[in-house]
Amino acid sequence: MKLVSSIQSSLLAVLTLAATSALAWDYEVHRFVNQVGLQSLPTNFPSFVFTAAARERVAFLGGEPDRWRNTPDMALRHYNHPDHYLDVEDLALYGLDAKTVAPLRFDFVAQLAQARAAHPTNFPPMDASKDPDHTRWLTGFLPWTITEFYDKLKSQLSYLRAYEEAGTPEEIRNAQENIVYVMGLMGHFVGDATQPLHTTKHYNGWIGDNPKHYTTSKSFHSWIDGGFLRAAGFKTNEVLAQVRPARLLWPEADSVAHTNLFPEVLGYVLEHHRQLEPLYQLDKDQGLSPRGGNTDAGRKFLASQLLKAGQMLGDLWLSAWREAPADKYLQRELEKRTATSHPSE
Repeated sequence: MKLVSSIQSSLLAVLTLAATSALAWDYEVHRFVNQVGLQSLPTNFPSFVFTAAARERVAFLGGEPDRWRNTPDMALRHYNHPDHYLDVEDLALYGLDAKTVAPLRFDFVAQLAQARAAHPTNFPPMDASKDPDHTRWLTGFLPWTITEFYDKLKSQLSYLRAYEEAGTPEEIRNAQENIVYVMGLMGHFVGDATQPLHTTKHYNGWIGDNPKHYTTSKSFHSWIDGGFLRAAGFKTNEVLAQVRPARLLWPEADSVAHTNLFPEVLGYVLEHHRQLEPLYQLDKDQGLSPRGGNTDAGRKFLASQLLKAGQMLGDLWLSAWREAPADKYLQRELEKRTATSHPSE
């Protein structure tokens, strides 16, 4: 109950602030998604994650990748910006779909480059002055980013076990802190995937042909990210009361055979892309306008997206823990070190 009260008080306090213009779920929403993920974990999950300090750090890190976006350095912008989205509609321009995109990031970049070279008329020239970080030709890397963080977490959980068996207290502590760091960062991108505007070229108002007359407002993204939730009086207990226990992404008997999470993550992103038009229709029907009166539909829609984000995050954390293989190389090295430090007499 203390955790629930803490989450509620921290989020509700911030919901009184003015909306930001950052193109991502607002910090407090990302923080909350990470807290939902933590709440879903079983009690036998590694106990260091449940300390007050670790919980706070995981929650705080939910906003870290957006804080990187505040730095003007082009190298960081070039690296970080495409990790937050996937413009699903643009895959077709490259002759790609969910079945043909490469599961490895740089293989995918090669697919994009080859398609642009083979079919230049599909891609009008870009104004270089509007592309200072050289990312506008990319469709985004969101599912690749989530997959890579998952694999990093598996690696860290593997080497933690090796250190727990034959490492020093300092090594164990550092391994634990690395795990907390990656859990927190990973939550940001899992949360981004449930914001439908992170899955589309229509990320900030509808562009191009618009037969259904959806909004073209350039403030639409920031409104969805947090402005509406504040104005509509969103309460965290609407989500917390529905949290289910985290579950494995695959049956436990089969889990060790899975070393490629990408298809599941891409499916997760596409699932939330299918919520794009329902979101725009909600806006058209005044369901996202407190001035229009009834905001129940809008609140329920966004609360459902936050719940799905937190649940997927908990499932990913749990699966990474259960699937983490033995780090046999590190085990051997630690055994050598122990033998050297304590030679038999």
